[in-house]
Amino acid sequence: MHAASGHRLGAAHPRQEGPTDLRLVPPALGTWATAAVMLDAPPGWTVGVVTGGLLLAGVLLLRARGRRPARGRRHVSFVALLLCVAAAAASAALHGADLRRGPVPALARQYATVTAEVEVTADPRLTRPRVRGNRAVPPTVLIEGDVRRLTEAGGAEVVTRTPVLMLVDVGGAPGASEAPGTSGASGASGRPETSGGTSSRLSPGAPNDRPLSRAGPGAAHWLGLLPTTRLRVTARSAPPRSAGDRIAAVLRVRGGREAPEVVARPSGAQRLAGRLRAGLREATDGLPEDARALLPGLVVGDTSRITPELEEAFKETDLAHTLAVSGANFTIVLALLLGPPGLAQRSERRGLAPRLGISLRTTALLGGVLALGFVVVCRPDPSVLRAAACGAVALLALATGRRRSLLPALATAVLLLVLYDPWLARSYGFLLSVLATGALLTLAPRWSAALCRRRVPPRLAEALAAAGAAQALCAPVVAVLSARVSLVAVPCNLLVEFAVAPATVLGFAALAAAPVAMPVAEGLAWCGSWPAEWIAGIARTGAALPGAGVDWPGSWTGAALLALATVGVLLAGRRLLGHPWWCGLCAALLVLVVVRPPPLARVITGWPPPNWRMVMCDVGQGDAMVLAAGEGTGVVVDTGPDPALVDHCLRSLGVTRVPLVVLTHFHADHVAGLAGVLRGRAVGAIETTALEEPADQAESVRRQAAARRIPLRHAAAGQQRRAGPLSWQVVWPPPPSAASTGAGPATSTVEPNDASVTLLVRTAGLRLLLLGDLEPPAQQELAKSPAAAGLEGVDVLKVAHHGSAHQDPGLLGKVAPRLALISCGADNTYGHPAPATVAALRARGTMVLRTDRDGALAVTGTGEALRVAGD
Repeated sequence: MHAASGHRLGAAHPRQEGPTDLRLVPPALGTWATAAVMLDAPPGWTVGVVTGGLLLAGVLLLRARGRRPARGRRHVSFVALLLCVAAAAASAALHGADLRRGPVPALARQYATVTAEVEVTADPRLTRPRVRGNRAVPPTVLIEGDVRRLTEAGGAEVVTRTPVLMLVDVGGAPGASEAPGTSGASGASGRPETSGGTSSRLSPGAPNDRPLSRAGPGAAHWLGLLPTTRLRVTARSAPPRSAGDRIAAVLRVRGGREAPEVVARPSGAQRLAGRLRAGLREATDGLPEDARALLPGLVVGDTSRITPELEEAFKETDLAHTLAVSGANFTIVLALLLGPPGLAQRSERRGLAPRLGISLRTTALLGGVLALGFVVVCRPDPSVLRAAACGAVALLALATGRRRSLLPALATAVLLLVLYDPWLARSYGFLLSVLATGALLTLAPRWSAALCRRRVPPRLAEALAAAGAAQALCAPVVAVLSARVSLVAVPCNLLVEFAVAPATVLGFAALAAAPVAMPVAEGLAWCGSWPAEWIAGIARTGAALPGAGVDWPGSWTGAALLALATVGVLLAGRRLLGHPWWCGLCAALLVLVVVRPPPLARVITGWPPPNWRMVMCDVGQGDAMVLAAGEGTGVVVDTGPDPALVDHCLRSLGVTRVPLVVLTHFHADHVAGLAGVLRGRAVGAIETTALEEPADQAESVRRQAAARRIPLRHAAAGQQRRAGPLSWQVVWPPPPSAASTGAGPATSTVEPNDASVTLLVRTAGLRLLLLGDLEPPAQQELAKSPAAAGLEGVDVLKVAHHGSAHQDPGLLGKVAPRLALISCGADNTYGHPAPATVAALRARGTMVLRTDRDGALAVTGTGEALRVAGD
């Protein structure tokens, strides 16, 4: 084995090598910067840069002749930089020209309807439903492709190759599977960026249970399309949202309920990859929900089954890199072949290859075959090629153990990939990948050695150094993308590190076994579900901590400030390492900041205020309120448009039990956040209005209630309820029988806003009137109803419809509240609250507070001493 391995005992330790070779770093950085600038530069600039670079390089080469070797080498290095800059400018110009030439860009500027033959270039993916105003926008299938043939108005066909993004309206019920969040297609290019070391795409790859449960019947046909498939579509064209996108036009395809017209099947390699990916999905069908979602993501980047809730947890803990294809996938498989990095240079190294007596050259060949298979299965688009290149860097580490030689290899990978696809120069995912890899190659070894000198166990030191170094370099860029800094990223990455490898290896084994023996694949997938469940559990637990992250300016200025703060923390930490007691104290303080025990958080932040009675949550342009019903218990009235925002509000209040959720009406800005209320809480029942409009949101509520076996019932005027110290009466809408006799608007003609459940709440001597979104007709009927006598002189009024101008002066005069609260979003396009409504309330001596300016609002005190506090 020793002879076959090609290694010798006593090989040089990595730290005994010479200085790091940095000669390729300037050309790589120059290529990167040039490509980023020149993609949309005028043609004259490109000619100038290329010509100037080549001429200057030639002059320097002539001057280098006959000079001393040292000076000549410096000239050669500068010549290499100039040549790379010229090549990057030429490549960027050619790729940028794809967006300007041909008829497609001109037709897009005219918003013309076109008939085109489009070749699919990436996996189709389904957007998450999102709320726009009071409606939920249904999901859309996004398909990246190249227009290969275009039929013009006269019937003539034009052959071209122009990148476009197709938006296919497939209909369906938004929020049917999971209540929608706020994210949809991330820009016109449709390519969401992810955290460090990951592919820049998170695509479903093929249809499955989650997308189809919330999309129309035609979605299966569109989501099942493989790259290299050619379609003929008739679509309305439009220009991209910004000039920096890598597409020339957006094609909106109507009639997505029908199957697409396929004119050419995908290539054999893509069909093979599709069968392998489908086999992995089938093998994981019987697993628990989290494992069924995670295993395909860990292995081939198939995140189609990831729920919005779980995806948000991974982002909050900076674990999103585990959900996408990255060099780590390739590295883990290579480690199985070659053994751990620490033993790669010795004859005692472990791994399948040395145990089978395979020589190093043959092992390298096997690694190349694995790399090819990795690219085929995960689709050979630039992001996957980038991951394979980063994995090739890890291959050098595993094969030679010479960490100092890997920085030139990384620079070479950056150089070649940017020349191949200049758009990577503007990709946040590519930037994060390079930063993470660079941190592992430069900072991590030094930090690991420093920790070992302070008697930290070697394995723990290496893990701590790797996670800390990657977080230190990537955090500023992540802050630009998410406007947030995770405080639990390092511990969460440490806790999942030992589970990623077995889950990935078992997932790859299931992928390979599925076409041959599905029962074996299912068994392997079941074994892989254990570490996958652990990873999901860590993500959920970390994201659930009150102090998991802090808001941060989402700009490059904010990134610079975070970088400076990181340097300060590192310098202080270096001095603290020699003082164990101070280290322990700082660790304890960090734990307190992250966990935020309610008594301590209340003392430091003042939130929530003691003895709060009602809280109007800050959920943007929507409504969500919590009524205190005992320790850790609250009745929720409406849930806002975003599950994450209402969940955050309830967590900050320490509410874990919800005896009742009241949904005043079914507009999305009042009910779309329901999943956030149900997340990890015991919910007793859900009450809604009897008018189930809009039907799609009503269906979403029914489905979520049925999935968790929560009783669902209708509320009507006259009903009274109590929960602990809290009591309330439903004062609107009237029962259907009353509506038919004239006591209220007819159910068949009433608007959803006018069917809002209206509550008169009593707590601690306070009376609170919650009007939902009642419009003036219903307000006038309410003022004349039998319950009107009990509405006079209430203490707190939740102003109807976000403080819109449509208010009944008679009802406002009768109610005459001491405090009026308005829930609305900052800079909303509806003009809420209306200045006239605010002025009318203040003219009656009412204090008016609003969430867009004052944040979450908490009502405290009693009938004699009413108080209000802001978050």
